[in-house]
Amino acid sequence: MSAWPRSGLLPESHAVPDLLVPGLALVFCGTALGRKSAEAQAYYANPTNLFWRTVHDVGLTPERLRPGEYKRLLDHGIGLTDLAKRHFGNDGELPADAFDPGALREKMMRYRPAILAFTSKTGASAFLDLPTGRIALGEQRERIGETRLFVLPSPSGSARRYWDIAQWETLAGLVRGLS
Repeated sequence: MSAWPRSGLLPESHAVPDLLVPGLALVFCGTALGRKSAEAQAYYANPTNLFWRTVHDVGLTPERLRPGEYKRLLDHGIGLTDLAKRHFGNDGELPADAFDPGALREKMMRYRPAILAFTSKTGASAFLDLPTGRIALGEQRERIGETRLFVLPSPSGSARRYWDIAQWETLAGLVRGLS
Protein backbone atom coordinates (compact mmCIF):
# COMPACT_ATOMS: atom_id res chain seq x y z
CA MET A 1 0.00 0.00 0.00
CA SER A 2 1.67 3.24 -1.05
CA ALA A 3 -0.47 5.89 0.67
CA TRP A 4 -2.28 4.61 3.74
CA PRO A 5 -5.70 6.05 4.54
CA ARG A 6 -6.55 6.84 8.18
CA SER A 7 -8.49 3.58 8.49
CA GLY A 8 -9.74 0.67 6.44
CA LEU A 9 -9.39 -3.02 5.74
CA LEU A 10 -5.99 -4.30 6.80
CA PRO A 11 -3.98 -5.67 3.87
CA GLU A 12 -3.13 -9.33 4.51
CA SER A 13 0.53 -8.44 3.97
CA HIS A 14 0.42 -6.19 7.04
CA ALA A 15 -1.53 -8.39 9.45
CA VAL A 16 0.16 -8.63 12.83
CA PRO A 17 -0.27 -12.07 14.39
CA ASP A 18 -1.60 -12.64 17.87
CA LEU A 19 1.08 -13.12 20.49
CA LEU A 20 -0.58 -15.94 22.41
CA VAL A 21 0.63 -19.13 24.07
CA PRO A 22 -1.02 -21.18 26.83
CA GLY A 23 -0.70 -20.07 30.44
CA LEU A 24 0.26 -16.40 30.11
CA ALA A 25 -0.12 -14.19 33.15
CA LEU A 26 -1.50 -11.32 31.08
CA VAL A 27 -2.83 -10.64 27.60
CA PHE A 28 -3.36 -7.07 26.42
CA CYS A 29 -6.24 -6.68 23.98
CA GLY A 30 -6.29 -3.59 21.81
CA THR A 31 -9.21 -2.51 19.70
CA ALA A 32 -7.39 -2.63 16.34
CA LEU A 33 -4.02 -1.70 14.90
CA GLY A 34 -3.71 2.01 14.32
CA ARG A 35 -2.45 3.20 10.94
CA LYS A 36 1.16 3.58 12.15
CA SER A 37 1.06 0.10 13.71
CA ALA A 38 -0.32 -1.40 10.51
CA GLU A 39 2.41 0.29 8.49
CA ALA A 40 5.11 -0.90 10.92
CA GLN A 41 3.54 -4.35 11.35
CA ALA A 42 3.95 -4.02 15.11
CA TYR A 43 1.64 -3.43 18.04
CA TYR A 44 1.40 0.09 19.54
CA ALA A 45 3.90 1.54 17.03
CA ASN A 46 2.70 5.15 16.95
CA PRO A 47 5.35 7.26 18.74
CA THR A 48 2.57 9.13 20.59
CA ASN A 49 1.24 5.88 22.10
CA LEU A 50 2.28 5.40 25.74
CA PHE A 51 1.95 1.59 25.75
CA TRP A 52 5.62 0.57 25.65
CA ARG A 53 6.73 3.28 28.08
CA THR A 54 3.93 2.43 30.51
CA VAL A 55 4.47 -1.34 30.43
CA HIS A 56 8.04 -0.67 31.50
CA ASP A 57 7.25 2.17 33.96
CA VAL A 58 4.77 -0.01 35.91
CA GLY A 59 7.29 -2.85 36.10
CA LEU A 60 5.76 -5.39 33.71
CA THR A 61 9.02 -5.44 31.71
CA PRO A 62 12.51 -4.80 33.10
CA GLU A 63 13.43 -2.67 30.09
CA ARG A 64 11.50 -0.50 27.66
CA LEU A 65 10.86 -2.51 24.53
CA ARG A 66 10.40 -1.02 21.09
CA PRO A 67 7.28 -1.87 19.06
CA GLY A 68 9.26 -4.11 16.70
CA GLU A 69 10.36 -6.16 19.70
CA TYR A 70 6.80 -7.01 20.72
CA LYS A 71 7.46 -10.78 20.57
CA ARG A 72 9.82 -10.38 23.55
CA LEU A 73 6.76 -9.80 25.76
CA LEU A 74 6.35 -13.59 25.85
CA ASP A 75 9.57 -13.71 27.90
CA HIS A 76 7.64 -11.81 30.60
CA GLY A 77 4.45 -13.90 30.46
CA ILE A 78 2.59 -11.28 28.43
CA GLY A 79 0.65 -11.68 25.18
CA LEU A 80 -1.06 -9.38 22.70
CA THR A 81 -4.15 -9.44 20.51
CA ASP A 82 -6.76 -7.09 19.07
CA LEU A 83 -10.53 -7.28 18.95
CA ALA A 84 -10.56 -6.23 15.28
CA LYS A 85 -7.92 -8.21 13.38
CA ARG A 86 -8.99 -7.36 9.80
CA HIS A 87 -9.23 -3.56 10.11
CA PHE A 88 -6.94 -0.72 11.13
CA GLY A 89 -7.60 2.79 12.36
CA ASN A 90 -8.59 4.78 15.42
CA ASP A 91 -11.40 3.34 17.52
CA GLY A 92 -14.01 5.82 16.28
CA GLU A 93 -13.19 5.10 12.64
CA LEU A 94 -13.80 1.35 12.77
CA PRO A 95 -17.05 -0.13 11.46
CA ALA A 96 -19.19 -1.92 14.05
CA ASP A 97 -18.72 -5.23 12.24
CA ALA A 98 -14.93 -4.96 12.59
CA PHE A 99 -15.07 -6.39 16.11
CA ASP A 100 -15.11 -10.14 16.70
CA PRO A 101 -15.92 -10.78 20.37
CA GLY A 102 -16.60 -14.46 19.68
CA ALA A 103 -13.10 -15.02 18.28
CA LEU A 104 -11.56 -13.26 21.28
CA ARG A 105 -13.59 -15.41 23.70
CA GLU A 106 -12.47 -18.58 21.87
CA LYS A 107 -8.82 -17.50 22.05
CA MET A 108 -9.07 -16.84 25.77
CA MET A 109 -10.75 -20.19 26.39
CA ARG A 110 -8.00 -21.89 24.40
CA TYR A 111 -4.98 -20.08 25.87
CA ARG A 112 -6.39 -19.38 29.36
CA PRO A 113 -4.34 -16.38 30.49
CA ALA A 114 -4.79 -15.32 34.10
CA ILE A 115 -5.83 -11.77 33.08
CA LEU A 116 -7.12 -10.21 29.86
CA ALA A 117 -6.66 -6.44 29.90
CA PHE A 118 -8.45 -4.26 27.37
CA THR A 119 -6.33 -1.23 26.47
CA SER A 120 -9.41 0.90 25.86
CA LYS A 121 -12.98 1.22 27.01
CA THR A 122 -14.00 0.95 23.35
CA GLY A 123 -12.59 -2.57 23.10
CA ALA A 124 -14.17 -3.58 26.39
CA SER A 125 -17.47 -2.07 25.26
CA ALA A 126 -17.47 -4.08 22.03
CA PHE A 127 -16.60 -7.28 23.89
CA LEU A 128 -18.99 -6.84 26.82
CA ASP A 129 -21.76 -5.38 24.61
CA LEU A 130 -22.20 -2.39 26.93
CA PRO A 131 -21.97 1.35 26.26
CA THR A 132 -18.57 2.77 27.24
CA GLY A 133 -20.28 4.95 29.86
CA ARG A 134 -21.37 1.83 31.73
CA ILE A 135 -17.87 0.36 31.88
CA ALA A 136 -15.67 1.25 34.82
CA LEU A 137 -11.91 1.13 34.59
CA GLY A 138 -10.24 -1.65 36.54
CA GLU A 139 -11.15 -5.26 37.20
CA GLN A 140 -14.54 -6.40 35.91
CA ARG A 141 -17.02 -8.85 37.45
CA GLU A 142 -17.22 -10.79 34.19
CA ARG A 143 -14.80 -13.63 33.45
CA ILE A 144 -13.97 -15.79 30.47
CA GLY A 145 -13.69 -19.17 32.15
CA GLU A 146 -11.08 -18.49 34.84
CA THR A 147 -9.60 -15.48 33.00
CA ARG A 148 -10.11 -12.22 34.87
CA LEU A 149 -11.02 -9.12 32.82
CA PHE A 150 -9.49 -5.70 33.35
CA VAL A 151 -10.15 -2.39 31.57
CA LEU A 152 -7.42 0.22 31.19
CA PRO A 153 -7.44 3.81 29.99
CA SER A 154 -6.18 3.90 26.42
CA PRO A 155 -2.47 4.68 25.96
CA SER A 156 -3.23 6.15 22.51
CA GLY A 157 -2.13 9.70 21.86
CA SER A 158 -5.66 10.48 20.64
CA ALA A 159 -7.04 9.52 24.08
CA ARG A 160 -4.54 11.54 26.13
CA ARG A 161 -7.21 13.57 27.93
CA TYR A 162 -8.40 10.35 29.61
CA TRP A 163 -4.91 9.09 30.45
CA ASP A 164 -4.18 7.92 33.99
CA ILE A 165 -1.40 5.49 34.83
CA ALA A 166 -3.04 4.45 38.13
CA GLN A 167 -5.07 1.57 36.64
CA TRP A 168 -1.96 0.32 34.83
CA GLU A 169 -0.15 0.28 38.19
CA THR A 170 -3.05 -1.64 39.75
CA LEU A 171 -2.91 -4.18 36.92
CA ALA A 172 0.86 -4.61 37.35
CA GLY A 173 0.27 -5.30 41.05
CA LEU A 174 -2.28 -7.98 40.21
CA VAL A 175 0.17 -9.60 37.77
CA ARG A 176 2.96 -9.54 40.38
CA GLY A 177 0.57 -11.18 42.84
CA LEU A 178 0.10 -14.13 40.49
CA SER A 179 3.64 -15.42 40.99
